[in-house]
Amino acid sequence: MTPESLISAGDPLWEALLRLAINTTALFIIIRLIYNRYSVKKGNLFSFFLMGTIIFMVCILLKDVKLQMGIALGLFAVFSIIRYRTRNMAIKDMSYLFTVIGISAINALLDFPHPVRGTILVNLTIIITVFILELSFRKQAKKSKKKEHKKDKEDISLIRYQVLYDKLGLLNPDKMNLLINDISSRTGIKIEKIRIRKIDLVKGNAELDVFYRGNISEP
Repeated sequence: MTPESLISAGDPLWEALLRLAINTTALFIIIRLIYNRYSVKKGNLFSFFLMGTIIFMVCILLKDVKLQMGIALGLFAVFSIIRYRTRNMAIKDMSYLFTVIGISAINALLDFPHPVRGTILVNLTIIITVFILELSFRKQAKKSKKKEHKKDKEDISLIRYQVLYDKLGLLNPDKMNLLINDISSRTGIKIEKIRIRKIDLVKGNAELDVFYRGNISEP
């Protein structure tokens, strides 16, 4: 006897248990295998599991009420307002929270012509999407860290000098090349990089850190 035949037999208990098993498996994959692996914070695992289970139970118990879509949207609205006001949550954690709420509501409320296969297909789509997004953004984060590390190495080889600059109009980021050329021509040194430290609008000047390459004597 297949799971779908048990559901089609009309026993709501079997249907609820099968949906609960699918929902628990999906939550385990998303929270324990994906979120726990790629997230720095580990303290949200219990909350996410409990939230998903409670959302599923509420939706499955109220499934016979003809307000399925209203219930799902209401859950999203409530947690959008509450947003765990006891402490701030990162955007990534909030995204996982809404994923947990959404997938639990889907598993409890959505009806397919083939309930088991349809539910598994939707869950796999969500899980694969989350996994691909994690991998892609993790690669981008590694690339940005490598660029920052390379940039820090380049900064170590540069000599830093602090200057007082009077042309505030050239401090616009769009005019960085003009600023570098102006300071280079006025100092006679080829400036490689400029960092703004402080701007004094009253006195009409700014403190800048200028970086240039020089001959570093060996010890």
